[in-house]
Parts: sequence; C-alpha cells; structure tokens
Amino acid sequence: MDQETILTRERYNRTANFYDLMDRMIKPEIRHKVFDGLKGRVLEVGVGTGKNLAFYPPGCEVIGIDLSPGMLAKAKEKLDQAKVPVTLMEMDVQDLKFPDNSFDTIVTTCVFCSVPDPIKGLKEIRRVCKPEGKVVLLEHVRSENPLLGLIMDILDPLTVRMMGPHINRRTVENVATAGLNIQSVKDQNLKILKLIVAQP
Repeated sequence: MDQETILTRERYNRTANFYDLMDRMIKPEIRHKVFDGLKGRVLEVGVGTGKNLAFYPPGCEVIGIDLSPGMLAKAKEKLDQAKVPVTLMEMDVQDLKFPDNSFDTIVTTCVFCSVPDPIKGLKEIRRVCKPEGKVVLLEHVRSENPLLGLIMDILDPLTVRMMGPHINRRTVENVATAGLNIQSVKDQNLKILKLIVAQP
C-alpha cells in the first residue's frame, strides 16, 4: 500500500465518528435513484458508515468494501437496516481481491473524490464487473463554472488535509479514461453532483 493510500485510510478512520453528518448532502430521494432497480451480486465500493445499506432492493446480494476499518465498524452497526444479505470487507478499490467478471452491478456514492489513483480504481471496477453488468456512480465533481472551478482548485489541498476528499476531481472524464462506456450522466440538484451510469 503506497503512502497516499495509507494517509487516506488514516483520514477516514479519523472522520468515521462524524462522517454521517458530512454525508447528509446526499438526500434519501437521490439515494433511491442510485439503488432503484439494482439486482444480482452487487459490489459497493466505499461502503463507508453504511448509509446506503437500507436502500438496497430485494434481489441483491451485497459485498461492501472500504479502505477504512473505522468506517467499516460504523457500517456494521447498520447491518440490521439492510433487507438483503450484506458482507463487509476491508479492501482497497485500487487492488480488488476479486476475480474478473465477479459482479452484476458495482455502485459508489461520493467515493472517487478520495481514491488516490482514481483511474486505477475505475479500471479495477471495470475488471470485476461482468461484461453485461452495470456501474452506477454518484460522485461530486469539479464545477464547470470557471470561477467556481478555480476556487475549488485553490481550496482542494485544505479540504484533503482536513476531511479527506478532493473537491475538484473530474470524475466523468476519469470514468471514460478508465475505459468504461458511459451510458448516461445526470445532474442531481447541483451540477457538481452527478449520477453516472456506465458499462465495462
């Protein structure tokens, strides 16, 4: 594990106790859009404190992974909210320990702002998703507004040190660069929060 990945894990271990307050920016109605219609074997990358577990519909079998043991400890407290089988594992998306073509669906919510090498992580997602599978990413991105984008660039080093996430990631472009085939990109309330649906 490289030094930046170790630092990322340490940051999220520190924020685990109050992460649910930060995660309030994702309203329940937006989470419903992410999880509506999901089925089969699902990998949730960056399961965090488990805020999504209650939203999985019947027919899913979920493996939730996270880099941070502190986050996973909080997620375990929410396992009883899930209506489907859930297994939690400590794992780095940049080095997934699953065979190729293992999952019907892969889902993330505000994860790729924090992955040290997002392209590497997205390529791993593409590898473990079945060829006919689906990748659903709810991610906040750098603003397309030139002034706001510049402000986000200036503030980014501070937000990373204080909380962990990069606020200026160009995740839509990263998804395409990683070789995933983007099916749709939809703005969610703010243009910096996007629902990206792709296939391997």
